[in-house]
Amino acid sequence: MNHSALMSHSSPIDHSSPMNRNSPINRNSPMNRSAPMTRKPKRDNLPDGTCLCEFCGAKCCRYFALPIDAPKGWREFDFMRWYLLHDRATVFLDDDDWFLLVHAKCKMLQDDNMCSIYETRPNICRDYKTDKCEYEDRWVYDKYFETPEQVAEYAEAFLGPKKGKNIRSPKAGSHPVSG
Repeated sequence: MNHSALMSHSSPIDHSSPMNRNSPINRNSPMNRSAPMTRKPKRDNLPDGTCLCEFCGAKCCRYFALPIDAPKGWREFDFMRWYLLHDRATVFLDDDDWFLLVHAKCKMLQDDNMCSIYETRPNICRDYKTDKCEYEDRWVYDKYFETPEQVAEYAEAFLGPKKGKNIRSPKAGSHPVSG
């Protein structure tokens, strides 16, 4: 598994380009100020070696994804349901790999969408490359689950109905209308 899949895509800098190697991002660039960007240029329209981070809203620094075992039975699907009972968590499948995605902004991300510890950032951030990042905002997963009920429906379709039990969350009882 590649590191880009493991991390959500944290603090992307492409160090393979001579233009970006060992050089800090130009924090004085007009594109790096905290004012909202109206339109970012398409990746294909930028010169080779351009650091995409200077034009991006730091989507990769606003979540992380951890690989999880592919569900094979009810027990694994029940773990997935448990993940989704927690705030700001989702599960997705991408190229036959399953991930727990936690929507949480990096503590080191500044208002200008730049890293406050860029020079000492973790290796997972240093190793991340922008050649396959979510710059275009067109990221689509094979399967994406936001609720425990979605997981339960998928599990029933994948495994067949569970004998004698329903893994879905119970429906809320009806409340009397007071008048």
